[in-house]
Amino acid sequence: MSRTALDDVALMRRALRLAARGQGRVEPNPMVGCVIARAGRIIGEGYHRRFGGPHAEIEALRRCRSTPRGASVYVTLEPCCHFGKTPPCTRALVAAGVGRVVAAMRDPHPLVGGRGLRELRRAGIRVESGLLAREAGELNAPYLKLLRRRRPWVILKWAQSLDGKIATRSGESKWITDAACRAHAQRLRGRVDAILVGCNTVLRDDPMLTCRLAGARRVATRVVLDTRLRTPLDARLVRSARRTPTWIVCGAGASRSRAAALQAAGCVVHRVPAGRDGLSLPAVLDLLGARAMTNVLVEGGGRLLGSFVDQRLADEFHIYVAPLLIGGGRAISALNASGPAALRDALRLGKRVLVRRLGSGWLLQARAR
Repeated sequence: MSRTALDDVALMRRALRLAARGQGRVEPNPMVGCVIARAGRIIGEGYHRRFGGPHAEIEALRRCRSTPRGASVYVTLEPCCHFGKTPPCTRALVAAGVGRVVAAMRDPHPLVGGRGLRELRRAGIRVESGLLAREAGELNAPYLKLLRRRRPWVILKWAQSLDGKIATRSGESKWITDAACRAHAQRLRGRVDAILVGCNTVLRDDPMLTCRLAGARRVATRVVLDTRLRTPLDARLVRSARRTPTWIVCGAGASRSRAAALQAAGCVVHRVPAGRDGLSLPAVLDLLGARAMTNVLVEGGGRLLGSFVDQRLADEFHIYVAPLLIGGGRAISALNASGPAALRDALRLGKRVLVRRLGSGWLLQARAR
């Protein structure tokens, strides 16, 4: 590989690292990073920091230490070519007189879809695309899934003992993991659009399902799957529904009067068709995707988590493991739905499984294949 090609890879990797800093923004837009370089040396860089704010290319142009005229621009996603919250980045790049644009991947957004690259070429700018496209696609997998499938990225999260139990046989689960794991899980809540649980979790734990850490970037919508509308009117979720968005998703035949009472308390009630073992989970995801929710965190309980795995609807896993053994045939397992009859039908995870020490336990992060 030539020195120029090595420089291109290194500079695009830098742009990808910058893009990752945008994780947790409120809108369903992609994470984008941009590096501007001349002869392999960076003269400006930036990333998309907030909804409605300057895009990565504009941030990088503004931070240039010398003129960008004739320079190379490395951007993790095709520059936009339409007016949205901000003017088109393609026009800014043309006006700056850059000589070359290297985009990791095309933007599949219907208003872009290759038009940005064509506009740059028509202006006489040398354009290349596809460098580290796989890495860029992985970084923006939630955005791409929402665009292509109209469904959110589904993250399953649970805390368990070493032997895979999320509660004892009496249902006790507070606290399996220590404060370090719980704080990390709170940060995860602070960067998703919705937190989803089953009705049994509400009846058993009466949770708030909010991020308790200061400075959270998002206020997640709390979603309860409750086929027969058993959620109590005095549940903390219901009593706080006017402050924090709260959805109760029920079946078509659920009580009209019960739905009206929950709505009067500030909840939003949605009805979806029946599915395997309760409500149709694909219909629930379609509902969330129609509201442009990009990331959804499923917190349980075991039957709901297991159903997402059984139906192959999960994209990512965050598993907090504590150094203890609970045991017992009646203790609650993390994935407590049907499960496969044969090992060949078990869910295989992606090749990259991150294991890191966290407090006295461990965090396992992985994606489905």
